[in-house]
Amino acid sequence: MNWLLLAKEITQATSQACVIQDTLSVAGGCVNTAYKIKTEDNQYFVKFNTVTKLNMFEAEAEGLSELNKAKAIRIPLPICTGIVEQQSYIVMEYLNLSGSGSMAEFAEQLVKLHRHTPSSFGASFGWHRENTIGSTLQENTPNDNWIEFWSQQRLGFQLALVKQKGASKHLLDKGERIQADLSNLFVGYEPVASLLHGDLWSGNYAFTDNAEPVIFDPATYYGDREADIAMTELFGGFSQEFYSHYHSLWPLDDGYKIRKTLYNLYHILNHFNMFGGGYESQAIGMCETIIANS
Repeated sequence: MNWLLLAKEITQATSQACVIQDTLSVAGGCVNTAYKIKTEDNQYFVKFNTVTKLNMFEAEAEGLSELNKAKAIRIPLPICTGIVEQQSYIVMEYLNLSGSGSMAEFAEQLVKLHRHTPSSFGASFGWHRENTIGSTLQENTPNDNWIEFWSQQRLGFQLALVKQKGASKHLLDKGERIQADLSNLFVGYEPVASLLHGDLWSGNYAFTDNAEPVIFDPATYYGDREADIAMTELFGGFSQEFYSHYHSLWPLDDGYKIRKTLYNLYHILNHFNMFGGGYESQAIGMCETIIANS
């Protein structure tokens, strides 16, 4: 990597001279390579990928900015995106995520984020641009009807991908049945269009050394807040204190108990599309649970 060229990009974005003094390779997830870079006055976090992933980084930067608009919870500030030496990149502020903190405070700030509603892109649900969920395209075509949005842009999109990946007819038939009967899961419930992180598992939150809750690596859009809460339950890592405090501030509808499986089916289908393996059988089991309760 030509760090001098990247320093020029940061200089242009910040209007402050940037001379990189040190670089350290750090974990960047299963999709990107990442570095912590140190300058005389600042530290930055940089992720790299192939040139074809520039749109992914541009959407991530815009998602971070959108989340910051809510002024609800600490979000890394995006600095710039671009291409250097045939690699796409995103630069953001570096936060020292080595601390611990209050899960009740985290829940309170997440409620504040979820109370932030869309103001400018013309529809209740979705977003004005596509982004990614993991390495998979996430369509966000705006729609005022949440059930249609979830059926088409989330469940339907993933089912089309699993068909391409060679999933069994058993899974596809069950998925299509859920699509057809989706409205049954929303009787008496009208979701609010909340600003969502979109990929809120335990690997995407932390605390700074000053005990501030931080969320990062978003798949931002506006949707039912239950989708964010559901994903916190998918892989664990969130305490009972978190759920109790969230519920005390903004109680979840009773129907969440079954809709959380619907929302997490999206992520398990996506995991099958990215990784294959046992995620197909897990998805079938989730489909059976949803069908039995719809």
